[in-house]
Order: sequence, then C-alpha cells, then structure tokens
Amino acid sequence: MEPFSRRLQESLDRRHRDGLYRQRLTLESSQGPVVRLAGRQYLNFCSNDYLGLAAHPKVIAALRRAAADYGVGSGASHLVCGHSAPHRELEEALAAFTGRPRALLFSSGYAANTGVLGTLLQRGDHVFEDRLNHASLLDGGLHSGARFQRFPHNDLSALQARLEAASGPKLVAVDGVFSMDGDSAPLAELAGLCSAQGAWLMVDDAHGFGVLGARGAGSVEAAGLDTDTVPVLMATLGKALGTAGAFVAGSELLIEGLIQQARNYIYTTAQPPALAAATLASLELLQEESWRREHLAALVKRFRRGAGQLDLPVLPSTSAIQPLMVGEPEHALALSERLREQGMLISAIRPPTVPAGTSRLRVTLTAAHSEGQVDRLLEQLAVCWRGA
Repeated sequence: MEPFSRRLQESLDRRHRDGLYRQRLTLESSQGPVVRLAGRQYLNFCSNDYLGLAAHPKVIAALRRAAADYGVGSGASHLVCGHSAPHRELEEALAAFTGRPRALLFSSGYAANTGVLGTLLQRGDHVFEDRLNHASLLDGGLHSGARFQRFPHNDLSALQARLEAASGPKLVAVDGVFSMDGDSAPLAELAGLCSAQGAWLMVDDAHGFGVLGARGAGSVEAAGLDTDTVPVLMATLGKALGTAGAFVAGSELLIEGLIQQARNYIYTTAQPPALAAATLASLELLQEESWRREHLAALVKRFRRGAGQLDLPVLPSTSAIQPLMVGEPEHALALSERLREQGMLISAIRPPTVPAGTSRLRVTLTAAHSEGQVDRLLEQLAVCWRGA
C-alpha cells in the first residue's frame, strides 16, 4: 500500500479502535423538532436551529422569490460580479441590528474567523485564545503567523499575566457562548482587561447571536458592549437564523480592510443571493417574534430543573446547549444509540472535539420544541442513564 493510503487506513483503524469513528446522518425531512431518518421519526435534540427558523414558511418564501429574481448561484466572488442587492441589504441590516457601522458576509463561520485573524495578525504580533474556543478561531490563530497562546477557560488572571508579558500588537479572541460546554465568556471583564492592556477583543458569537440580549443581538449586546470595546464581532447565520454563512461586523476601517485583504473573502464565490434574502427574512422574524427567545429560555429552565431532579450530570449552562457529561467515548456513543432506539436524536460528542475523558451528549433545545417534548426527553434520559 502506498504511503498516503496506508496513512489514511491507519488513521481510520485507530478511530474505530478508540470509539472515535464518526458517521453522517442522512435526514429525509427539513430541520425541526421532529425529523425523519431512515424512514423513522425522531425527536431532534441535536440541531443548532435555536429559533426554529430553518423551515419557516416566510423564510422559504423569501428564498423562492429571490431565486426567481436572481437565480440559484451568485456566479462569481463578491469583488468580481457576485455581489447582488440582497447581499448589500443583508449586510446593511446586520450592521444596523448589531449597532455597528458595517458588516461583511462570509460563506461560513470558519472562513470568517480564519479570514479575520489572517488579515489582522502578522508575525511578531500576539494572539490569545480561550482553551475551549471553536476550532476555527484556534486554527486562524495558529495559521496567522502571530505568537499564539491559549489560556485556561475563562481564566482572566491567567490571561492578564500573558497580556502583561507581551509587547506589540495584541488580540484576544473568545467564543461568546462556548459550543460544547454551553457556558458564556465573561465579556464585560474581558473587554475591560483588553482595554487596560491595549489589546483588541474579537468575539465569535455563533451560539449567542439571535438568542441572547434584550433584542437578540447576542452576547455582546447582553454584556452591554459596543464597537469600541469589542472591535471585531463574528456570528454565523446557520444557527439562530436558520440559513447558512456568517458575517463580521465592526468599524468602517475593519470591514474595508477585510474586503481588500481577507483571502477567504476575496477568493471564494459569493453565497447565493437567494440565501441572503432568506436570511434577511429570518432577521426580520427574529426582531418581530421575541416570543421565540422567551419560549426557548423557558424550555432551558424546564430542562435544567428536571435534570437536577434526576441527578443527571449536566454542565452549568444557561444557554440552549445543555451538555450531559459521560466520560469515555464508547459510553457516550452507547448512550446516544440507546436514546435513538427510543426515538431520540442526540449526538455523542467525542475527542478531538472535546478533551479526552470528557465525552458527552450535547443536548440542544430550540424554540420549536414543546414543553411536552422536553419532558419526554427527560423521561428517556432517566431511563437510558440508569441503564448505562
């Protein structure tokens, strides 16, 4: 066997042996609280469609109208001829909603994070990241050429010591809501520390945008921060807004700099205009229907109260992400499979996504779930956990 094939085979064999092999699910329905998989209906508790907008009739109708007007593909990158009116309208709406001068669309959160860090940072700069940051932030920092340091999760003292020891341009990057633990970064304190140390703060709010804050503008809004205190805000569109892609919001200088220099923006085809139009409809629903956030918050409280009564080892999260700690990957996978037999779809999260020994079930709640569905989830968790 030639070297690349042998290397790939050894890696796959190792993943099978260690209980880390991953398999894709193929849904036969739209996203929602109930999905169809291999002809069977499941209660879905592993989707990031937090506000239940992925299959909303108004969003679908907006996409259809725009597809009729603009076609399916954008045809080119934004800087050639791929930038259409729906892109412009969505960027303007996102800027206004987040209270920032400008916003810029990217094809994915991964592209946005790596593009921003690759543009802002140079060799000799310093970038500091929370140990539990999303992989896209970590990869962007590692590949930027800057001096990269990770600090213990939400440890302000450790970060302060690292910042004080560094000289030259400094950037701190954190998740607003951490995707696997569901807890939040102490953004107000981080912003104060960054200001005192002359560092920029970048927040990836993929899991907070649309859910947190008085208007749903996310973690930064909830912390009472603005463009001066958080110069770089990134959020994705495929979670609370139910579509796909991402955006970066900030100053005129930041956005124009990214347009001119971010390789992940310059050298990729723009997202379909119809998708931008659908996202604009989602953004309007987010602002018009605050009951979605309120209902989701109530479901989170209901789930946590029930989990506490059952003594389930749920991490201290108040977000839509409710991780149930299991430990070893094979145990998490077995528990996920037992729940699936009972009609519950919940993902087992294993290394390298989470540290060794912290495999878990990542329960996610959405505004489309009912109280009865959450109660049924708790019932099945109790039964399957006792049988683990």
